[in-house]
Amino acid sequence: MNTDIQGRAVHLAGIREKAGAEMERIGIDAAFIDRLVDTFYGRIQAHPRLGPVFDGRLAGRWPDHMEKMKRFWSSVAFKNGAYGGKPVQAHLGVEGMAPDLFPEWLALFSETLADIAPSDEAKAWFKATAERIAKSLTLSLFYNPALEDPAKKKV
Repeated sequence: MNTDIQGRAVHLAGIREKAGAEMERIGIDAAFIDRLVDTFYGRIQAHPRLGPVFDGRLAGRWPDHMEKMKRFWSSVAFKNGAYGGKPVQAHLGVEGMAPDLFPEWLALFSETLADIAPSDEAKAWFKATAERIAKSLTLSLFYNPALEDPAKKKV
């Protein structure tokens, strides 16, 4: 059993090493993650539709949220396990949350990347990752299979 634990540790270290090398190759470091989160959420707060939804949930807790999002993006980029939260549960019951906000969130994220990403590869990586996250959250929060009409599906 100890060998299994050691093997898993070696495997995880390899994943982190590979992720770190990839991020370094495209110009991503911890300072960029901080700048991305600070810039993006500053823009979120000023956004006419997204700002009120986020502020309704985070009023008085923005600094904690910013640190959590830095850990989240660090974990996603560097595979370092810095974030251990539950994103779907965190978004359940947020007043004003609607599926049509996700494209606006993605557009603002893309604009932020266009302004600050250190390379085209970094911009593409973060954009694709954000798109997967938005799709996953949208499906988790709003998809209802009971609303699917099999008669309308094309085979």
